[in-house]
Amino acid sequence: MRMKSIVLSLAAIALGAAALAGPAHAAKDDFTFSENEILDKAIGFFGAITKGLAGAIQKVFEDQGRPNGLIFGEEASAAFGIGVRYGKGKLNRKNQKLLQIYWQGPSVGFDFGGNASKVMVLIYRLDKTEDLFRRFPGVEGSFYFVAGVGVNYQQSGNIVLAPIRTGVGLRGGVNIGYLHYTREHSWIPL
Repeated sequence: MRMKSIVLSLAAIALGAAALAGPAHAAKDDFTFSENEILDKAIGFFGAITKGLAGAIQKVFEDQGRPNGLIFGEEASAAFGIGVRYGKGKLNRKNQKLLQIYWQGPSVGFDFGGNASKVMVLIYRLDKTEDLFRRFPGVEGSFYFVAGVGVNYQQSGNIVLAPIRTGVGLRGGVNIGYLHYTREHSWIPL
């Protein structure tokens, strides 16, 4: 009888722990995006999922986990040793309204050409939307690249951005630079 009581007590403790873990896990899920959600949103944005795009998304999830923000947008860039990049898009966070944002930035390096891209940016550890409006350094050329889809990481403080780009144009090389995310459009890339 005593053994049965111990087993029942352990079962009750396990059920209580599971009940406590359930809402905490669900709360986390309320503010982050799953890989399937990202793939569905990517289909809606890019029109289809290529093997390269699916592989890039999977790679970012392996490296960083579940994002708590997304940007879907477009950008154009050009470089002849010194480069510029301009973009605009919509910030998407769970349980919040879409927010129009812009980005621009300079680069320098062994980089030549120009391109226009559709961009999906996965955002990690963004506590407050205001924290996005700053400069994020990054290195182009040291990114994961497969089947016309490129990914690089940008980090400022604890926040990590993973822009996934696919587009048209001819641009090659390696550069360093930053992107400055803002609420208003600016032609000044600094």
